[in-house]
Amino acid sequence: MDRYTKPAVLLHWLIALLIISTFGLGLTMVDIPGLTPTKLKYFSWHKWLGVTVLALACLRLLWRLASKPPAYPAHMPQWQQTMAHWMHAGLYVLMFAVPVSGYFYSLAAGVPVVYLGIVPLPVLMAPNPELKPLLKEVHYVLNMAMLAAFCLHVLAALKHQFIDRDNLFRRMLP
Repeated sequence: MDRYTKPAVLLHWLIALLIISTFGLGLTMVDIPGLTPTKLKYFSWHKWLGVTVLALACLRLLWRLASKPPAYPAHMPQWQQTMAHWMHAGLYVLMFAVPVSGYFYSLAAGVPVVYLGIVPLPVLMAPNPELKPLLKEVHYVLNMAMLAAFCLHVLAALKHQFIDRDNLFRRMLP
């Protein structure tokens, strides 16, 4: 059985763990009332994780363009192959769109992003109180789309593993 390359597998699982962590941290920080030191720390960590996801997504996309993924099994119906293709494309778009929307939301709020507290990212727009609520909503909606796509992706992998028993899941295991 064809497998994904080791770098593809590593990037897949690393990005998945970082996205789960970033999402969980985002839910936690917005539930903290007021503007506490803990909430500010969580916001920083959330941004750092988001920037890391974006950087790794760039690497992953470059790797994907340079190395062809394994073909779908011959027994897999064409409609499932088409759905899998579009799901993967959507996940790639969201891996870029979610952190970028968060970055612009932060800039609109007048809060620059300083990666790891050391590397200031470029300030591409001035604070914009009028745009801030829209960018906050865009970031939220994209996150919910990412959650939905993530859940569908996991359910499809579980279906292939436990219902179809076609070992498709093993192609992405370390």
